[in-house]
Amino acid sequence: MNRPETMNILKTTCLSVVCLSASLNAQNTPTIVDRPPLSTSVNYPGYKAPLHGGYLLKLPVGQVQPKGWLREFLNRQRDGLNGQLGTVSAWLEKNNNQWLSDAGDHGWEEVPYWLRGYASLAYILDDEAMKKEAQVWFDGVLNHLKSDGFLGPKNTSNGRPEVWAQMIMLWALQTYHEHSGDERAIKAMTNYFKWELTVPDEQFLEDYWENKRGGDNEWSVIWLYNRTGDETLLPLIEKLHRNTSNWMMKDDLPNWHGVNVAQGFREPATYYVYTGDEAVLRCAYDNQRCIRERYGQVPGGMFGADENARVGYADPRQGAETCALVEQMASDEIMMGITGDPAWADHCEDVAFNTLPAALMPDMRALRYITSPNMAVSDGKNHAPSIDNSLRGMLSMSPFSSRCCQHNHGMGWPYFAEHLVMATTDNGLAAMLYAANETTAKVADGKTVRLVEETRYPFEEDIKITIHTDEPVTFPLYLRIPAWAQGATWSIKDQKNLALTEPGKYACINRQWAEGDYVTLHLPMRFTRQVWQKNKSSVSVNYGPLTLSLRIAEEYKQRDSRDHEIVQDDSHWQEGVNAALWPAYEIFAASDWNYTLKVDNENMPQGLTVIRKEWPQDNFPFTPENVPLEFTAVGQKVPTWGFDATGMTAPLPTSFEARDEQEQPLTLIPMGAARLRITAFPKSQEPLSDDCEE
Repeated sequence: MNRPETMNILKTTCLSVVCLSASLNAQNTPTIVDRPPLSTSVNYPGYKAPLHGGYLLKLPVGQVQPKGWLREFLNRQRDGLNGQLGTVSAWLEKNNNQWLSDAGDHGWEEVPYWLRGYASLAYILDDEAMKKEAQVWFDGVLNHLKSDGFLGPKNTSNGRPEVWAQMIMLWALQTYHEHSGDERAIKAMTNYFKWELTVPDEQFLEDYWENKRGGDNEWSVIWLYNRTGDETLLPLIEKLHRNTSNWMMKDDLPNWHGVNVAQGFREPATYYVYTGDEAVLRCAYDNQRCIRERYGQVPGGMFGADENARVGYADPRQGAETCALVEQMASDEIMMGITGDPAWADHCEDVAFNTLPAALMPDMRALRYITSPNMAVSDGKNHAPSIDNSLRGMLSMSPFSSRCCQHNHGMGWPYFAEHLVMATTDNGLAAMLYAANETTAKVADGKTVRLVEETRYPFEEDIKITIHTDEPVTFPLYLRIPAWAQGATWSIKDQKNLALTEPGKYACINRQWAEGDYVTLHLPMRFTRQVWQKNKSSVSVNYGPLTLSLRIAEEYKQRDSRDHEIVQDDSHWQEGVNAALWPAYEIFAASDWNYTLKVDNENMPQGLTVIRKEWPQDNFPFTPENVPLEFTAVGQKVPTWGFDATGMTAPLPTSFEARDEQEQPLTLIPMGAARLRITAFPKSQEPLSDDCEE
């Protein structure tokens, strides 16, 4: 993971400390634990024997209701591209669609990519029109099952069945069943998995995408087994692992395509659920480390793969696909559940707060294919070879920013919302990702409670969780303490702060809760810095979970999104769409951006102060105009740092390139609010020493 302090080292011994109810009821003192214990939940489907892991369980879709800025994000998504894509994208045209007709000719991965985010959003928002639209597609899938158990369009590659798109649809069906309880989904998945068991290995997962992403299919088998206990399906986990790319290589990866890495790296952890071998689980941690050591020496949680990571291209101007952002977050969320390790929640927040918002227009009606930590231009030019892929429109904001990201981006925020609070196997609850929400869940022996979480995190430091219950009930409540949160404290009701917590672990409060009881968690935010030694020792600065970027004046140029001079060639519109309602944008810098940061001997940026502003009236803090936090710093201009021959932001300057002598005040803002940004800064030039050092 990018920030070194956020990575817990996997231990092969039991990490849990049991949360003892008797002593805690007496003294209201939390137990600090590495992760919740493994037990047997009586409230939610856990990991059935002989499966392993599963410390945290996702609540059914809709039970976590986001509020505040996250709710505003989801509302904008509903009114934006994801919510309206069914009327815009030709790939979602119902007439002759592969997922609605045996004779269809389009829709392959686009329908399930879109549907899994769209359905989750519909159920969270309880939007009747959206739920009705999602039902059309689920009925279409479930009413067109093949007699041999195959699900969806039968595509072949070199004479072999191709099943990548089915892997995505399985995830959508899981969400649908959580919402509806429709047993047709369980039967369809069961029969499909039985079909997969009949396919000879030499014909199974041989195509490119399915071969790299077989772990997605494994996860669906685990999901189904935990609900049915059908042991005849368990050998399929071994079969899928055997035929998927080897994600258990030592200090290497089987593929360097950014999206494949973001979802494929966790395959060993999924396989660990089947084997129980801690060495297998460790491979997923090693994969996360491997990609970030080579191409992730940048702020914002991601890695510089563009589309495919390349040797010699690891500067913070390289970026990640929007698909990779949401797939990485989904992987982090799955890893949270399998391992209980809070480091995965830290990492998920890093991507969610610092990189994902800037990949989308504020109205969520257009998105960018590639988003980088350092990008001083967001135009429609072909920037190859500075960026990987010789296409136009990889940096512009467009409703057609590649047919994959266009349809797949919608799962990012709904899945994040679904994992704010998770169930623990000891029949408690865990606050995992922090944002305002109202969660209704079962605890103890089936009693229903409602948790109301009030916070403006990550822009403010306090989180208040109030318990609403019809009768007193005893259960453990786990509060994740982020690894950056030194000196975090908590209190119950009107009592003073009772205890310090330990960063990177959980505070477990196991007590009898009564109506109106509340816990306040204070996470003091402070400045920290990160030195990216493998990227010219550039420096980034954090404030709590927020990474900061130079505030650059952004000049938007609206463009026709049908113009293939600035958008990718796989843009296909439904007939009759008013393209004027779906413009594309190029964004140019209207202020200087080529600055260093002045740092002290410990590489800490100088002159840092916090400026707190009013919370935005529209509840959307992820724009330069609205963001409620600004910061001051000091820097120097680097006149030679500009754009390269392709028009792309040039790589970081070396320490030998001249800086202006005059220092200048700089304004920094949270990285997620900056659609143009410099986030990894060169340092102010250090005076040359009289001594030569080897």
